[in-house]
Amino acid sequence: MHCGLFCYPIRGQPYYKTMKRVKHYSRVLTIAGSDSGGGAGIQADIKTISALGGYATSAITAITVQNTLGVSDVYPVPEDIVEAQTTAVLDDIGADAVKIGMLHSSAIVSRIASTLRRYSIHNIVLDPVMVSTSGHRLIEDSAVESLVTELIPLARVITPNIPEAEILLGGTILSNQSSLPEAAMALARKTGVSVLLKAGHLSEDKLVDYFYDAEQQTLVELPSYRINTMNTHGTGCTMSSALATLLAKGCSLQEAARGAKDYIDGAIRSGAQYEIGHGHGPVDHFFRFK
Repeated sequence: MHCGLFCYPIRGQPYYKTMKRVKHYSRVLTIAGSDSGGGAGIQADIKTISALGGYATSAITAITVQNTLGVSDVYPVPEDIVEAQTTAVLDDIGADAVKIGMLHSSAIVSRIASTLRRYSIHNIVLDPVMVSTSGHRLIEDSAVESLVTELIPLARVITPNIPEAEILLGGTILSNQSSLPEAAMALARKTGVSVLLKAGHLSEDKLVDYFYDAEQQTLVELPSYRINTMNTHGTGCTMSSALATLLAKGCSLQEAARGAKDYIDGAIRSGAQYEIGHGHGPVDHFFRFK
């Protein structure tokens, strides 16, 4: 037996050169910022995509200086380099889905939108990251308008939390569970895309995320119970990456939404008792392998 890491010569050629390419990865490109603490951003995306059986590629939009205690600085990657990363991946490897995370400026939003328009990618999941868990603003005010007018129309699904949904809805306050269904539908009407509205900022013990499938015009409840833990850093990145990966693997919108919800709940629950750092720790992305 061998584990596939070794090459066995056959007639003078390495074994891997004699095999036919018959299998295909579910390819997911994540366009997002780097988290030096490893719990969110590109790092969380790659862990999630890998844990769910996808092949992760990446284009880094910014380098953040952060750990479990919060974000202390953000260094933007030049737009030309972000575009070059994206085209290098898509021209060669391609993508069955694209997940988009932190975009700090209107310039980078516009550049990514113009780049993605050149490719026929159906499954684009946009996580409109605007504020970190610690309250650090991660996006310029002008970039919000660019998101709405240029990038969201290219998406199939957006995955805002409550503060992000309030910004996208123009200041509407979502203060309780009963306000979320209409908010999800209103946001879908405004943007023209499906919406997964996350309830994690509410105080109730039972939390219900709402997924509005704009293609089927169906509202889906995704209930869960609050887990008492500090380890919630990167939950939004993780859930949106899970959704993108399941779409890349051929799931329907509603199947992908339910699967992403199940995955993030399991990752939070499994990682709840771990201690790492001195603040908000990460979820357990590889809980299914333990």
